[in-house]
Amino acid sequence: MKQNKSKPSHSTEREFGGAAGAACILVFLPLTVLVLLSVCLSEDAAVLRWPPHLPSTSHLSDPRAPPIIVLWIITHVLLYLLPLGKVSQGLVLRDGSRLKYPINGFHALCVTAVLLAVGLCVGLNLALLYELMVPLAVCAIVLAYLLSFYLYVRSFSVPAHALAPGGNTGNPVYDFFMGRELNPRIGSFDLKYFCELRPGLIGWVVLNASMLMKEVELRGAPSLSMLLVNCFQLLYVTDALWNEEAVLSTMDIVHDGFGFMLAFGDLVWVPFTYGLQAAFLVSHPHSLSPVGALGIVLLNGTGYYIFRQSNSQKNTFRRDPTHHSVAHLETIPTATGKKLLVSGWWGFVRHPNYLGDLLMALAWSLPCGFSHILPYFYVLYFGVLLVHREARDEHQCRMKYGAAWQKYCSRVPYRIVPYVY
Repeated sequence: MKQNKSKPSHSTEREFGGAAGAACILVFLPLTVLVLLSVCLSEDAAVLRWPPHLPSTSHLSDPRAPPIIVLWIITHVLLYLLPLGKVSQGLVLRDGSRLKYPINGFHALCVTAVLLAVGLCVGLNLALLYELMVPLAVCAIVLAYLLSFYLYVRSFSVPAHALAPGGNTGNPVYDFFMGRELNPRIGSFDLKYFCELRPGLIGWVVLNASMLMKEVELRGAPSLSMLLVNCFQLLYVTDALWNEEAVLSTMDIVHDGFGFMLAFGDLVWVPFTYGLQAAFLVSHPHSLSPVGALGIVLLNGTGYYIFRQSNSQKNTFRRDPTHHSVAHLETIPTATGKKLLVSGWWGFVRHPNYLGDLLMALAWSLPCGFSHILPYFYVLYFGVLLVHREARDEHQCRMKYGAAWQKYCSRVPYRIVPYVY
């Protein structure tokens, strides 16, 4: 007798303003990227100008842009598939299985650096990427939409246990945005994991390098401000890829489905808005004094130290609570059998890694001076993002740990910034 497949129950919780909010983001977020890039490349860089700077239709496309995007994606697919680095298991899924992931993102970054170095030696014009920023962004936006449509359609052919907790509401607009399938794969190739740390993140520092080369082309040498921005952001990306295994326990991988939200964020938002400071400096150079530069370096170093130490402490505790570096820390037991850290960095504030992130974000913007607000877009956006992400974390932890989480919150009252928030 033929057995009927049970239909997955729809989730009821909705974020980002539900379907209406998702629809607005689907339309306005790509426009925001194009406006920001156009403003950044304009002479006055006036964010509040009305009507806003919009790229002319003739500047939206360039026949050189699509092949560059396709070649970039293919290159990183091949690097992902190379048998380099180790293979790690993700967290246990609802069906009891654990997926395997190649930990070779740092290798991909190194190979990319070597390929670019060879290219520069044989005459590669890396500054061309700066000139093609808007057409490249348009191609990346089209790619994000196409990938999201593919992910949405294929999600209806997977079993119920493969769906994400929050992307299965039954509303097509909201589910398209959030992503229905948790871990979409083609064979062993994990689409979400690939996009999370590869083409967009590494693309970010390559675009930064193109802006540095454009500044050299225009002025004969890179400015101290440009060097600081490039070095700070390269450190951040290198750290993320060196500690790639830690991403396997993040909300993006563990909880969120793979839809437009993550696809657009990974392929468009990160590479084309996180590097606005470097793009701004090409058209709007700013000189730094040695004392000012030293202060900014110290600020970035402080932020990075807090970010790295707190994340390392959390990851070590998750892997081995008996490790000598965390065994002495005070904990709160939970009904799930896990324990919550209530001392060390995680007894300082509930999200010390977010605090470090914000300090670094400020250090990335300060080399641009104070004549325009545009270079500080990342700080403002990132502050809103982290507050929203922190609220999502709080909700998940409250649902998961119950009374233990309430006890933790009473012990650690500040969420991100001590004595402020």
